[in-house]
Order: sequence, then C-alpha cells, then structure tokens
Amino acid sequence: MRRLGLLVAAGTVALVLGLPVPARAQWVVFDPNNYVQNVLTAARELQQINNQITSLQNEAQMLINQAKNLASLPYSSLQQLQASIQRTQQLLAQAQRIAYDVQQIDRAFSTSYAPATSSLSNQSLILNAQSRWQNSYAATQDALRVQAGVVGNLDTNRIQTTALVTSSQGASGALQATQAGNQLLALNAQQLADLTAVVTAQGRAQSLEAAQRASAQDQGREQLRRFLTLGQGYQSSNVQMFH
Repeated sequence: MRRLGLLVAAGTVALVLGLPVPARAQWVVFDPNNYVQNVLTAARELQQINNQITSLQNEAQMLINQAKNLASLPYSSLQQLQASIQRTQQLLAQAQRIAYDVQQIDRAFSTSYAPATSSLSNQSLILNAQSRWQNSYAATQDALRVQAGVVGNLDTNRIQTTALVTSSQGASGALQATQAGNQLLALNAQQLADLTAVVTAQGRAQSLEAAQRASAQDQGREQLRRFLTLGQGYQSSNVQMFH
C-alpha cells in the first residue's frame, strides 16, 4: 500500500510539473460500451466483405453460364444433309424424255399426246403411240430410281438423328440446345424433301401412264373410224364394179 501511494504521489507531481509519467504508473481504463461498439463495427465490416465475396462468386457463375450459353454446338450435320438433298436433286434432274419442265410438257401434249385427227398419217399415229409408251416406261424407271435414292438416304438420316439427339441431350447451354434443335428441324425438312421427290416422281409416272391410256383410246377411235371409212369406200367401189 505504501508503494502504491508513492506511485500515486509521484504521478501527481509529474502531472503538476509536466514530467512524463512512467509506463508502470499509467492507468488502463476499460470502457465496455466502446468495446461492444468496436466489436459490432468489426462484425458489420466482416459481413460486408462476405457479401462482396458472395456477389463476386455470383457474377463469376453468371459469366460462366453466359459462356456456356454462347458456346457453339461442336457437331454439325449440315454437310451430310446437303449431300442427301443434292443426291435426290440429281436423280430428279436425270429424268428422261419428258422431264419436270413446263415447256417440255406443253410440247409433248401438243404433239404425241394431241388428239388424233384425220390429218395425221397412219405412220404418225404409230410413232406417237411409240413415243407415249417410251415416255411412260422412262417415267416408271425414273420413279424407281428416286425411290431407291431416298431409301439410300435413310441410313444417313438415322445416323444424323442419333448424333443430333445425343448432342441435344448433352448441350451445356442454350445456344447449343437451340442449334441442335435447328439441325433436327433441318433433318426433318430434308426428309420431307425426299418424300416430296418420291411423290412427285411417282405422280409423274402415273400421270404419263394415264395420258398414254387416254391417247391410246382416242387413237383407237380414229383408227376404227378410218377402218370403217375404208370399208365403206371398198364396198362402194365393189357395188360400182358390179353395176
């Protein structure tokens, strides 16, 4: 106690005289309110830092997702689909005799398929009938060739469908899924084009066959008329001879 009293006295004297107080003579004052305020301030700052970290993580994830959404599909079936369409188009372009051309059709129906008249010779009627038969024969062959080509495309379509469905299921982003869907639609369009080609080729063959039958009936009537006319003329000449 005596020592403590001496220290207090020394401190008082030092303050009065303006002398520095020894470190061992200083008093440590604990303020609970200030301490609590400091802790709360530090906690708030720490929470702000955590919020900033979370925000940065969210932004980073958003950029990653955007990168995935913008990533292109690594698989493309465009080349195979174009090749299939070109094969079908080539088969249609190889149509024999009366092809898919309006001017050719008009010329044919103004000559070979035109109604038989008395001005046509028997030789012309025979040649027209032969031409019509050749047209029907060629159209049937063309239709079968187109059908064979479309059947040949089925295996390619199967491979492309499997690859595109697999790519769509494994798409990492919206762009890849959209591209896979677009390619599936393109594949569907190619299959519809093949179907249209088959129907068109078959319809061409059937139309030419129907036109051949109609012309044959018309020509048959004309030949019958000529035969009857010839017979009547022959009978008339015989009657005149007997008289």
